[in-house]
Amino acid sequence: MKFSQYYCPTLKEDPQDAEIVSHKLLIRAGMIRKLTSGIYSFLPMGLRVLRKVSQIVREEMDRVGCLEIMMPIVQPAELWKESNRWDFYGKELLRFKDRHERDFCLGPTHEEVVTDIVRHEIRSYRQLPLNLYQIHTKFRDEIRPRFGLMRCREFIMKDGYSFDRDDKGAEQSYKKMYDAYTRIFERIGLKFRAVLADTGQIGGSFSHEFMVLAETGEDTIVVCQKCDFASNLEKAEVVSNKGSEQNELKEKPLAIEKIYTPNKHTVDEVADYLKVPKSRIVKTLIYIIDSDPVAFVIPGDRDLNEAKVKSALKVPEIRMATPEEVYNISGCEVGYAGPIGLGVKKIYVDRLLFGKKGFVCGANEKDYHLKNLDINEHIKNAQFLDLVNVKETDPCPQCGGKLKFLKGIEVGHIFKLGTKYSQAMNATYIDVDGKEKYMVMGCYGIGVSRIIAAAIEQNHDKNGIIFPPSIAPFEVCLVTLDIKDENIMTTSKEIYKNLIDLGIDVLWDERDLRPGFKFKDADLIGFPIHIYVGKKALSNGYVEVKNRKDGSVLKISVDDFVHQFKDIRRQIWDMWGLSLTQK
Repeated sequence: MKFSQYYCPTLKEDPQDAEIVSHKLLIRAGMIRKLTSGIYSFLPMGLRVLRKVSQIVREEMDRVGCLEIMMPIVQPAELWKESNRWDFYGKELLRFKDRHERDFCLGPTHEEVVTDIVRHEIRSYRQLPLNLYQIHTKFRDEIRPRFGLMRCREFIMKDGYSFDRDDKGAEQSYKKMYDAYTRIFERIGLKFRAVLADTGQIGGSFSHEFMVLAETGEDTIVVCQKCDFASNLEKAEVVSNKGSEQNELKEKPLAIEKIYTPNKHTVDEVADYLKVPKSRIVKTLIYIIDSDPVAFVIPGDRDLNEAKVKSALKVPEIRMATPEEVYNISGCEVGYAGPIGLGVKKIYVDRLLFGKKGFVCGANEKDYHLKNLDINEHIKNAQFLDLVNVKETDPCPQCGGKLKFLKGIEVGHIFKLGTKYSQAMNATYIDVDGKEKYMVMGCYGIGVSRIIAAAIEQNHDKNGIIFPPSIAPFEVCLVTLDIKDENIMTTSKEIYKNLIDLGIDVLWDERDLRPGFKFKDADLIGFPIHIYVGKKALSNGYVEVKNRKDGSVLKISVDDFVHQFKDIRRQIWDMWGLSLTQK
C-alpha cells in the first residue's frame, strides 16, 4: 500500500476533549473519529488494527473448538424479562419501542439471545458440550462515556457462551477459555494479569478479569508477593486479625460518653480534634436501596466498596443518600450520623469491626459525637459483612503474605454462570439417565476495540504509539526520503516488492513531503519497523532500519537486504516476546 493513496488524516496537536494518551493518539494518528459522545468511526488505519486483533481472537477461539455465529444487536424485551434482567439491569441498557409499541433494547451482552437459540435446538446430552461465540457490535449507555475507545457506548466485543451437561464439564470449558485468553494476550504482545473479579450484572458463581498492566489503568489490581493470589480491588477480600478480635472481646465495655465536636464533619477533622487515630473512628454511611434507607458502618480509615455491597445484598444499584435524606433519617446534617438510635431498619457493619470496642461515632446530633462505642453491644441486629476496600498493608487473604497494588485495564472477563440463565429460560436437555436437566453455562467476553486502547496505554512514548508487530496496522513503514531522486526511488521499489514477496504488511511512504514530516508520522502511528531509504546511506550501499520499540537504528546492505532484514525482523519480534511462526 502506498501512503499517497491512503486515507490517514494525522494531526499535530492533541484534540481538546481527549484526556488519556490512547484517546489522544488514536485521533492524532488518524485511526478513529468521534461521531457523538461515546461513539466513534474507525478509519482505515484503525480498522486494520481492529481486524488484526479480531483475527487473533478468532483463531484462538476456533483452535479450542468454539463455533462462530452472529446474533442481532436489537433484542426483544421478552427475553430480558424472562431472565429477570429487564428491571435488574441499570440505565446502561438502552431501551426503546418500535412502531408497534413493543419493547426492545440494544444488546450490551447476549446471554438471553444465545440461550434462546440453544434451548430450541439442543435436546440430548449427545449434543453437548457446545461453545458459541461472536465478534460483534455492542451498546452500553454509559452515563459518562470518555477516554475514547476505553469507555465508549458503542464498541466491538467478542462474547462467547458455553453449554455443558454438569459442573465438571463447565469447569473444563472455563479452564479451556482461561487458557485461550492467555494465549490471545500473549500473541498480541501485552503484559497482563488474570485476576479474581466480581460477577456484576452478568451474574454467576465466579469470574476472572484479564488486565493489561499500565500505569494509566483505571482499575487497581491486588496481588500477593508471596503466592499466586491476584484480584481486582472490587473483589479482594479483607481478612481480619483474629487475635485482636479475641483480645477485645474479653475487655469490659466502657460507658458511652457524649462529646462536643463543633463543626467537625469529616473523619480527618474529628480525629485531629480528639487526637485519636482515624482507625478508632467509625463512619456511618446512609444509602438508599430499593427506596429504603440502610446504614453501613465501617472503619474511619477505610472506603466503602460498593461492588461488594451490591454483590452481598444481591441488588443491581445503590445510591448514597442526599443531605436532605440524611437529615430526615438521622435528625442532623451530614457528618454527625451514628449507628445508635439511627432511623433505619437495617445496619450492615464491616466485619473488621466485629468484637471491637472503644470507638468514636456520630451522635445523630449536630456538633456531637459519642465515645466508647462497643460494636457488638451497642449496634443491635447488625449484620457483619466484608464491606471495604483492601489496603496494601492488609495480609493476603490466601496465604497471609504481603500485598502489592498494580494498575490495570480490563480487556477480558470470563464467568462461570451455572444455571442462572438456563433455569430462568428453561434451557434443558435429556441426560444419559433419561432425566431432564438444566444446561450449565459459562460466559466469556473480550473487549476487542478496547484492546487497541489498552495496547497504546501500555506502549507509547512522547512521539506516539508503539504497536506490537502482531496488531500494528502495517508492520513496516518504508520511507523514501527524496522521491525526486531516481536511484532512491528505484531502490525503494525493489525493497517494497521484496517485503510484499515476504508476505509482510508494508506501507510505502512515497509522499512528496519533507523527511521530518514522514518521520513524525511513522513514529506517531506506531509502525514497529521503519526502513529509511536516503541518499547518504544509499551512496554507501545500505539503508537504515529503525526499531520503534527501543529506537535503535541498524544498517542493512541493499545487496543482501532480504536475508539481513529477516534476521532483524526476528529479533524485533523476539524483543516483544512474540513468535513469527505463530503469526
